[in-house]
Amino acid sequence: MSIKRIAPGPRMSKAVVHGNTVYLAGQVAGAAAGKSVGEQTKDILSIIDGLLAEAGTDKSKLLMVNIWLSDISTFAEMNAVWDSWVSAGNTPGRATVEAKLAGPQYTVEIAVIAAV
Repeated sequence: MSIKRIAPGPRMSKAVVHGNTVYLAGQVAGAAAGKSVGEQTKDILSIIDGLLAEAGTDKSKLLMVNIWLSDISTFAEMNAVWDSWVSAGNTPGRATVEAKLAGPQYTVEIAVIAAV
């Protein structure tokens, strides 16, 4: 079975396609780093849309999502953005936890697995 790496780097690839599954690395906000949880979530979901498209799939094929918040009290703010983005009727399995992230400018990190 073939393996396709999307945006490979020295430490990790942004996504890896194996068979009919794509695994995205944890994504953090680029343009919205340091901004609100809602703005960071929108930015991350846009990045995810692009990576899924590059892998030949989309958010309607999400299987599992892991979300890390630097402060769990922002859960509702993140969910407001998530709920307007996620494909109705195609919601994935999901876990959301509080964790210390790579830097103080990041308040959200999201990793997804999707079918291709």
